[in-house]
Amino acid sequence: MDKKWVLKQVNEWQVEHLYEALRVNRTICRLLVQRGINTFEESKKFFRPQLEEHLYDPFLMKDMDKAVERIDRAINSKEKILIYGDYDVDGTTAVALVYEFFKDFYYHVDYYLPDRYKEGYGVSQQGIEWAKEHGFSLIIALDCGIKATANVAYASELGIDFIICDHHRPDEQLPKAYAVLDPKREDCNYPFKELSGCGIGFKLLCALAQTKDLPFKRIAKQLDLVAVSIAADIVPIIDENRVLAHYGLRKLNHSPRHGLQSLIELNGLQRHLTVSDIVFTIAPRINAAGRMDDAKQAVKLLLSQEPTSARKKAGELQEHNQQRKEIDSGITKEAIQILESDADFVNRKTTVIYQPHWHKGVIGIVASRLIERYHRPTIVLTLSNGMVAGSARSVPGFDIYNAIQSCSDLLDQFGGHKYAAGLTMKEEFVATFMQRFDQVVAESIDEQLLIPEIHLDSEIDLAEVTPKFYNLLRQFAPFGPGNMKPIFVARNLTDVGWSSVVGNNHLRLIARQKSGHSLKGIGYNMGDKYQYVANGQAFDVCFTLEENIYNGVTSLQMNIRDIKPTGAVIEQVEIIEALEYDME
Repeated sequence: MDKKWVLKQVNEWQVEHLYEALRVNRTICRLLVQRGINTFEESKKFFRPQLEEHLYDPFLMKDMDKAVERIDRAINSKEKILIYGDYDVDGTTAVALVYEFFKDFYYHVDYYLPDRYKEGYGVSQQGIEWAKEHGFSLIIALDCGIKATANVAYASELGIDFIICDHHRPDEQLPKAYAVLDPKREDCNYPFKELSGCGIGFKLLCALAQTKDLPFKRIAKQLDLVAVSIAADIVPIIDENRVLAHYGLRKLNHSPRHGLQSLIELNGLQRHLTVSDIVFTIAPRINAAGRMDDAKQAVKLLLSQEPTSARKKAGELQEHNQQRKEIDSGITKEAIQILESDADFVNRKTTVIYQPHWHKGVIGIVASRLIERYHRPTIVLTLSNGMVAGSARSVPGFDIYNAIQSCSDLLDQFGGHKYAAGLTMKEEFVATFMQRFDQVVAESIDEQLLIPEIHLDSEIDLAEVTPKFYNLLRQFAPFGPGNMKPIFVARNLTDVGWSSVVGNNHLRLIARQKSGHSLKGIGYNMGDKYQYVANGQAFDVCFTLEENIYNGVTSLQMNIRDIKPTGAVIEQVEIIEALEYDME
């Protein structure tokens, strides 16, 4: 699809004010103001986050005092505590985090992850019965539980208390757990609402360490897990998440746990790791355990205490991930064939597709692939254990959770976020759901959201692109939602005569501006844009800036996002959130 270029508006007075305070390149100041940074002190916090100083008091979270009191009572009474988590990356890292903390000083603790296919998402009746059978009287649920009203009540009847640590959006009525830790509950005044599930678990450990007068470094050593969860779950990397991700990545780069180190080595990531490395390489392999086999494999890898066994477990996840890739590729091709043979599909505002034989473990990935191709709110459905299960993904700016909620009378359960959700229903309701969901979206979505957009941070002259500029730019990391890698637009460029299509349809060029400054660029899968470059006419390029290392020589280059003939229309809008990738 042809993409619309949208330039983010910024208050130029604020840019000038910040420039007077910092005396750095004005484009850098513009990028900072876009991120809500307007003063020297805010800039200092952004560029130099301090771990303990910039984290919020965990007891600001509603029910944290109750959670700590209940855990303390369980430990003093030698009760058996079960750490219960979801089967995705956020859930498995959270389970590893909390279990590892307890195991250091408390023997009566174990962990449990539901089977994706037999039990489904979240707190299951089977899991509760397993806990009862094995004598557990306290369950700490991580990255799930906020909607488990019936099963939490069932556990209470069996004499089992729940502490829920979740970050998903709750219903109006909360489960009657002993404590519910979720910043998104309406009566919670915690200053930051966008922690990952593992992040909520980390705050619980912060509170426990604070109460027991344990040194902060005791839990700080586990921040590599928190960073993986933040990247994998696509939560905004701002505020507290930025601090946690910053120090978690530092841990991941300098002294990762054996399990993560094995994945790093196995995939040849012998460089400074970034959020993108987690999103596209590490997280899918951790996720593959729950998708293709048993999520406990991922937890065992993350808890590995010895390099040899960690390498063996990492190899098993690598094999699962290869199987996953083959399956999701086949399903994606089949889905595209079905959709493009449907004459009515072109008129719909959604992509909703159902095939009972598809593998439940990969439908979220397929939904993401279909979003990339058709750019519509998307739900992929399959049959699992007699129920239809679905995975939903949205386009930037549209709340798919609310749209699904409008169809809740047809569903057995649903949950998730603005941009990603899961649901289950009886097969007899599929056709009605598909029709209703498309109607709800058609009546509520802004048509402009169905056109893919590239959100440009700033126009730039190639003369500004210097090593000094790039050194400042790289300090904006870690990049992710809420702080994406800046996209620049350079106008009125011409080819110096070296452009070509290389490899598998990649465009390589050297572009020059009238000022005489030139810059190399690479556009992956953009061979079709060669016509704009090679005809001698001027063109505009939007791009991110990166380093290219070739034969030991490092240079800056454009990673090209799009090319248009010079004079292309660029709309200007207020800054809006953008979802640039989905790791699933």
